[in-house]
Amino acid sequence: MRSLDTGTEELICTVADHVATVTLNRPAKRNAMSPELLDGLSRALDLTEEDADVRVVVLTGAGSAFCAGGDVSRMGAHLQGAGAPPVDDMVRSLRARQEGGTLRIFDHAKPTIAALPGPAAGAGMGVALACDLRVAAPTAALVPAFGAIGLSGDWGGSWLLARLIGPGRAKEVFFTGRRIELEEAQSLGIFNRILPAQDFGAAVQAYAAGIAQGAPVALRLMKENHNRNMVLPLRDAMREEAANMVKAMQTADHRRAAAAFLTKSEVVFEGD
Repeated sequence: MRSLDTGTEELICTVADHVATVTLNRPAKRNAMSPELLDGLSRALDLTEEDADVRVVVLTGAGSAFCAGGDVSRMGAHLQGAGAPPVDDMVRSLRARQEGGTLRIFDHAKPTIAALPGPAAGAGMGVALACDLRVAAPTAALVPAFGAIGLSGDWGGSWLLARLIGPGRAKEVFFTGRRIELEEAQSLGIFNRILPAQDFGAAVQAYAAGIAQGAPVALRLMKENHNRNMVLPLRDAMREEAANMVKAMQTADHRRAAAAFLTKSEVVFEGD
């Protein structure tokens, strides 16, 4: 196992078996977001995308929670008094943080997995939903949380949740503020796997490493296809799929796999 330097202890990144594990590391605050944590997350996402050895990225939280979202105590202090920033500046700042977080995760070139040891709340829910897959411990849940403090929601949660469970269900979750508990989240297709609480980290690593055994170029192109398909008509989606299919056909990994298929032998994908 090796570590990548994120510039802060609030965001830890390690790599093993082609899997980068990015850990939000503020367990005393249930991994609520801080400027240091968000800077570290941005750096980790860049490093893992550039690192050829990394094929899959896991985002998780230290301790018993995934992420509590924004740090409400800091938010309140920031908005109080005559020193509060202008509204336009606040909008620009929030947009930049969202694009460096949710959008950067959604657009990451490699498959991303949110591993939830516990609840993902508020903006933390947006982070979990931005990942390609979600695996959960038995104590995991999704909590919109915004309405309870008089807020409307950010970090892409409404867009992402609506595309997973439909707009009517997503609106009901946000309007009522109710939790999406474990079994419902799995039945709705939000959680891809429920993993045991005991040795949760090891189970997540095994799940991610299984995906990382795939051909890296093919995995990247699959993700491109699926992300584009969320906004493209079928004809356009098929045109882009054809282009990516031919790109994949040009790789040495495809040639290796085709030869192994004919000889009924195992193939080890090398990423070229």
